[in-house]
Amino acid sequence: TTFFPSNKVMTFSEGKRPIVLIDEAHNNFHTMTGRYQAFAKVLESDGFIVKPNTTLFNLDSLKNANVLVISNALNQKNLENWDLPNYSAFTRYEIEVIYHWVKDGGSLLLIADHMPFPAAADELAAIFGFQFNNGFALDTTNQRRTIFKKSDNTLVSHPILNGSSYNEKIDSIRTFTGQAFLAPLNAIPILKHNRNTVSYMPAQAWQFDENTPQISVEKWCQGATLEFYKGRIAVFGEAAMFTAQYNQENNIWFGLKASGAEQNEQFLLNTIHWLSNIF
Repeated sequence: TTFFPSNKVMTFSEGKRPIVLIDEAHNNFHTMTGRYQAFAKVLESDGFIVKPNTTLFNLDSLKNANVLVISNALNQKNLENWDLPNYSAFTRYEIEVIYHWVKDGGSLLLIADHMPFPAAADELAAIFGFQFNNGFALDTTNQRRTIFKKSDNTLVSHPILNGSSYNEKIDSIRTFTGQAFLAPLNAIPILKHNRNTVSYMPAQAWQFDENTPQISVEKWCQGATLEFYKGRIAVFGEAAMFTAQYNQENNIWFGLKASGAEQNEQFLLNTIHWLSNIF
């Protein structure tokens, strides 16, 4: 609640302002008044109208939205228990509604963090060709800090990194654990895991030992975009990068105020601008 955006330039100050819906109807771990309050503040500072989505998805609920944000949705069965099995957060009808809404020109920002969130969203992701890994993607050289940089090609050239002006350029992004995923061939990666990143896939959330299944996810994505018929999709395998969370016990910031995440706020704005067809 103490976070205030550094953005001082309002892109939408007059006329029709784009509407961004943040999903809150699927037991979401990140909501407009909760962990994504900072997310909403950043968008509002730019002139977007930000509203919560509080109903199951249908054609009527999405008809006035320009961008739909779904972050860390969760099935009711996993609300108090993140261990396997993990279930889809969405009905098949809802997935088909979103599919046709994007196809007809809507823009989707889909965010699914580490286990159990990838499993909750993988049926939705799969209809657009993305394959989520229901695990924990950790850099084995530094598990608290993942920096994606242009200089080492983990931050991949993309219009989002350029923005619409010189002062919007991005060359470094920080994320906080999350997952790794595979993108369809016609998608464009933005964040690609380095050679030290491994996905651990435990049966019990956050419980790792020598028997925990693991795979290398070098060059797998943690962020990618897709132009889908008339619509656009941005997918990220990490949610805290757009928060402003503080762990008082350990005196650690996560998200927009963390060390190494100084460009995350502009990256968020650039991503929403791309989804809004500004560039």
